[in-house]
Amino acid sequence: MKTLLHQLYDFGQSPWLDYISRKIIDKGHLEKMIDNGIVGVTSNPSIFDKAVKTGQDYDPAIKELAQKGKNKKEIYDNITIRDIKDACDIFLPVYQQTDNKDGFVSLEVNPYLAYDTETTIKEAERLFQLINRPNLMIKVPATEEGFPAVEVLLSQGINVNITLIFSREQYIKSARAYLNGIEKAHLKRKDISKIASVASIFVSRVDSAVDSMLEKQISQSDSDIQKSELKDLMGKAAVANSHMIYREYRNIFSLNRFQELAEAGAFVQRVLWASTSTKNPDYFDVKYVQELIARNTVNTMPEDTIEAFLDHGYIKNAIPEESSQDKLVLSRLDERKIMIDDICQQLLKDGVKKFVDSYDSLLESIEQKRKQFQ
Repeated sequence: MKTLLHQLYDFGQSPWLDYISRKIIDKGHLEKMIDNGIVGVTSNPSIFDKAVKTGQDYDPAIKELAQKGKNKKEIYDNITIRDIKDACDIFLPVYQQTDNKDGFVSLEVNPYLAYDTETTIKEAERLFQLINRPNLMIKVPATEEGFPAVEVLLSQGINVNITLIFSREQYIKSARAYLNGIEKAHLKRKDISKIASVASIFVSRVDSAVDSMLEKQISQSDSDIQKSELKDLMGKAAVANSHMIYREYRNIFSLNRFQELAEAGAFVQRVLWASTSTKNPDYFDVKYVQELIARNTVNTMPEDTIEAFLDHGYIKNAIPEESSQDKLVLSRLDERKIMIDDICQQLLKDGVKKFVDSYDSLLESIEQKRKQFQ
């Protein structure tokens, strides 16, 4: 029986799960989610931190490795690689059935390397070789140092998920890095039909930042008219920004440069909507699913958002050809000195720091258990 997720896929948007843990791998839950229409999965340090902290599913592996004398980083490496390998194997049939379009599992490089090109390349190569699965995607952040790493990795045939994209500028640079990398791979006579990439746009964090600034202006205003205008802008920045990015995608991948690569077998680099759970309880709980439905995209959702969408979502194209309404939202924010580009720059810095903090927290949790089991 087809679910709403299957219908979403048929429309042209691939639903991925934004969570991984030992429990959902061992208990057959991933297979059930695939049956319901999920066609990929993403992970990051925050997700692994939550998975290790919230139960005992990793305790047997941590105990065994601790008793073998492994340190916390070696244990982290072992348990994450095991999870990703197993998830890749579970999603391999999806990868094969979709002709290499979906069925991917994403693993992030060490977040401490976000501003280090050469070490990012080495770490991504190490992980790709160790896991040795065709449907693995390595996540590289969209920093200035990350873009050249993306090019090199793609040129070597390594699938890349470019993550922590907030702004149109970051997106354009991500698309260029993809095109440069695929062109180099093609020149090396690699099979570019086997190389995939997504550009992960982080959505809800933009609204959280903008809404906070709008609320401050509302509290400082004495004008009821101005307060009403400011309230009308709340919850609109992230979608407007995302819609503008999607239009950049359509423009870039309609140019001759990509068409020539497509004739040689290249896929488009799809836009992936990330951070799509609704943070503000006043907003529709599937806001960042409904308002971002578009062809040739991915939406990676936590399980509660998936369940909500299955319960009361609907499928309708959400991004019109013209952009006047989205431009109006962004220009009205500019008029109020709320500059999306500046906000996105800060969100990138904050995003890297958040992953670093989660990575440190995860290592600390592992260390506590390691000492306990020695």
